[in-house]
Amino acid sequence: MKKSRKIWIGVGAGVLVLGVAAAVAGPMIYRDLVVAPAAEAPTVTAPAPSTDDGSSGDALDPAALVGEWNVTDGSEAGYRVDEVLNGTDVTVTGRTGEVTGALTIGASGLTLDAAEITVDVASIATDSDNRDEYFRGEALRTDEFPEATFVLTDPVTFDSAPESGQVVETEATGELTIAGETQTVTAQIQLTSDGETAQIAGAIPITFADYGVEAPNLGFVSVEPEGSVEFQLVAARG
Repeated sequence: MKKSRKIWIGVGAGVLVLGVAAAVAGPMIYRDLVVAPAAEAPTVTAPAPSTDDGSSGDALDPAALVGEWNVTDGSEAGYRVDEVLNGTDVTVTGRTGEVTGALTIGASGLTLDAAEITVDVASIATDSDNRDEYFRGEALRTDEFPEATFVLTDPVTFDSAPESGQVVETEATGELTIAGETQTVTAQIQLTSDGETAQIAGAIPITFADYGVEAPNLGFVSVEPEGSVEFQLVAARG
């Protein structure tokens, strides 16, 4: 009888240890094996430089840049958020290719005078259907507000035309509208152009509450109150 009792005590202790290990390791397994890896931060893909300053060596003609540029296929936008699962940080990214927009280069060829980008929020997807349903329904209310927009409010001016293929970093200030709420934001952007097409990539830090969006907290998993809107655009002369 004593031997049997010892066996059961040993089994019970083993189960307890396994339970504790699962509670500790479970979130890490979720992060490393279950959740899809977060998408890379958006960046432009410039051609290999042929000069020491990182450009292709061919100067762009400002006069040839003047006019309308339209967002084309190959563009995408979405969000990046951090989830906390039982104390373990998990980064989640959602993306959609349903992006449209137009940009206007002013008469000097050195100023971005206007830009308006529209994203079909309802089509943004992550690796989890349940998460997507929550963000589309409870959080972003896409049945009522299916789109998000960014409208440039301050022109972006360059001192001189960049070289073809040179990556330029700058800021763009405008109004970001999500779930029917509009806030003034500043986007950190990279851009490059060969004179016929252009790439623009960047991110806008946001606080969800500013847009009437409540970050979910289910006890064992919660979403941080801040995140970022990210975009990687391809534009061509209109």
